[in-house]
Amino acid sequence: MNDVIIYTQNDCPPCTFIKNYLSDKGITYTEKNIAHSQFRNEMIDYDAFATPFILLNNEPMYQIDLDKINHSLNIEV
Repeated sequence: MNDVIIYTQNDCPPCTFIKNYLSDKGITYTEKNIAHSQFRNEMIDYDAFATPFILLNNEPMYQIDLDKINHSLNIEV
């Protein structure tokens, strides 16, 4: 099973893009909006300062890398 966590914020087009992309591909994920200080602090603990910040099977991804996401999650393009 894949573990995907996406740290997001409101009015973030790249956040919306990756959430829609994963949903369209049938991939479930956990969204953590950094409007909540707990989630913001978790993200900062990874030295991440921009959204979307993605944890893919506990591996930090600081920018959207569709090739890596597709490969890691076995998504056919």
